[in-house]
Amino acid sequence: MPALLRPAFAALGVACLVSAASIGSSGPALAQAKQQAAPAQQSAPAQQQAPVLKQMALTDKQLDGVLAAQKDMDAITEKLPENTAPDPKVIAQLEEVAKKHGFASYDDYNNVVDNISLVIGGFDPATKKYIGPEAVMKAQIAQIQADKKMPAKDKKEALDELNQALKTPVPPVENKGNIDLIAKYYDKLVAALGDDEN
Repeated sequence: MPALLRPAFAALGVACLVSAASIGSSGPALAQAKQQAAPAQQSAPAQQQAPVLKQMALTDKQLDGVLAAQKDMDAITEKLPENTAPDPKVIAQLEEVAKKHGFASYDDYNNVVDNISLVIGGFDPATKKYIGPEAVMKAQIAQIQADKKMPAKDKKEALDELNQALKTPVPPVENKGNIDLIAKYYDKLVAALGDDEN
């Protein structure tokens, strides 16, 4: 999905973790790191121009809507070139899909996805329990350090990205009920949204 379409995921395309994931190392942990990178970048300096995430209490209906919309959204966005502004026809298609699945607008859909990402970034992919984004990143650092198959250059790049992300605090989850709700949908959300972030 082009970075300009989903502001909170813009950092994901830049993250070294994308390249680390592409070389086949520790798929779930690195996918988790990519999910985590988006909210971390939202509190970055203004020059990155990432919008501040408007946190909300998520509902079953919203999560069902995201899951139902994902296939249609992917069909539209996977054809678009990376890092280009979509034309008005594409925006209209995305708006239509969002509304078809119960969202007020494509921006509303994105805000729900961004809230999901904020929470899911704190889940340990092995245990599927919420441990917080900092603990997830530290576990990923340990996993990458222990990886004997990853090329040294890629390992250094991935570790540099994770260590940099640790320096940028992720906003705390304001709506604690979202953690339990995401836990209920965890596998489905990772399966549906995981491809977006590769």
